[in-house]
Amino acid sequence: MQTQLADFIRNTADGEEADAILRKCVHCGFCTATCPTYQLLGDELDGPRGRIYLIKQMLEGGAVTRSTQLHLDRCLTCRSCETTCPSGVQYGRLVEIGRQQVEQTVPRPLRQQLLRRVLASVLPNGTVFAPAMRLGQLVRPFLPRRLRDKIPARQRLLEWPTKPAPAEGASEANPPAAARRMLLLAGCVQPAMLPNINIATARVLHALGIETLIEPEAGCCGAIRLHLGYRDEALDDIRRNVDAWWPHVEAGIEAIVINASGCGATVKEYGHLLRNDPAYAEKAQRITDLSRDIAEVLGGFEAELAGLARRRGVHTVAYHPPCTLQHGQQIRGVVEHLLASFGIEVRLPADSHLCCGSAGTYSVTQPSMSYTLRDRKVRNLEVLEPQMIVSANVGCIAHLQSGTSMPVAHWVELVEHLIYG
Repeated sequence: MQTQLADFIRNTADGEEADAILRKCVHCGFCTATCPTYQLLGDELDGPRGRIYLIKQMLEGGAVTRSTQLHLDRCLTCRSCETTCPSGVQYGRLVEIGRQQVEQTVPRPLRQQLLRRVLASVLPNGTVFAPAMRLGQLVRPFLPRRLRDKIPARQRLLEWPTKPAPAEGASEANPPAAARRMLLLAGCVQPAMLPNINIATARVLHALGIETLIEPEAGCCGAIRLHLGYRDEALDDIRRNVDAWWPHVEAGIEAIVINASGCGATVKEYGHLLRNDPAYAEKAQRITDLSRDIAEVLGGFEAELAGLARRRGVHTVAYHPPCTLQHGQQIRGVVEHLLASFGIEVRLPADSHLCCGSAGTYSVTQPSMSYTLRDRKVRNLEVLEPQMIVSANVGCIAHLQSGTSMPVAHWVELVEHLIYG
């Protein structure tokens, strides 16, 4: 695609990146076949190719309207188009640049401004979100259905594991080998919404002799504010995490484990997002290099985990692979293979490549589209007749659970159950 960027963005970091991405696009349209919003609406401007044209027009100095903003808002940023694209167009990065420019050009209606500001202020702030979630869970039975859908029932907490025991035969004269240690990103909403995901992760790693550490100074990965258009605040979130984790990195931490694939997709972009910050570029890239989805960590322990299993009560599951795992991080097949090593039959829905409609705050900002996608996904999962549904991202799990009576859990919670009973 030929481009001629306008003066306001030419020779800037965003301009150079957008120009390189735009020039890769060959207009083939393969992306429209796997775009959830194009499938629902049938509008070219609600598919990746159409949005790319809108962004190109905008960056070349064309008119930017409320309609432009609406079409970019409707994008789930699921990045299914990136998996489909034969030319390697990094659409996810391009749409963030486009959204940033729209936010600076087109004023939003006051109601939207307030909603987005509240989401960007409350969700990433655990000290505010956690008590609000606890209150919501107390009054959940009395809430309207749409609000109740956003509040998972309170979990009965698992027990956090103690430190792994020293190897047999260790003593002062024969000290144990250095314990394997990994950092876990606790996340901002997950500890309050579905805390057992983090505890189950630590318990499974403990069974393998790995100690799990959580750095209390780390917080939201930055994804929420980034996708809502608060880029500077998102970069501050990222810098805070880099600073919080850096002493552990210097101490030789083995990996930074992430069990929410939406967070993982963002943390693995830290190096890119801070590439132009001389004080943080190298550190951020090091964080990216150390980041591992829990599937990547446990994928190397299939035989050991299967040997630790005590219960075999679950034989069939339906698996919803989150977009941020299969498209954002390009991790496919690992979870299915790992669960199969326990003797579990893993069934994938016919539309396993498509988004469930959760997409971070999308279910709040675009509820109609989000719930249509959820209902379609739930039908395709339920028809598989599994004993339960598993996924790999807190947002997907809560969103799917609001649409079905079938139990929905993180797949690592299932692994923990199989090991500990």
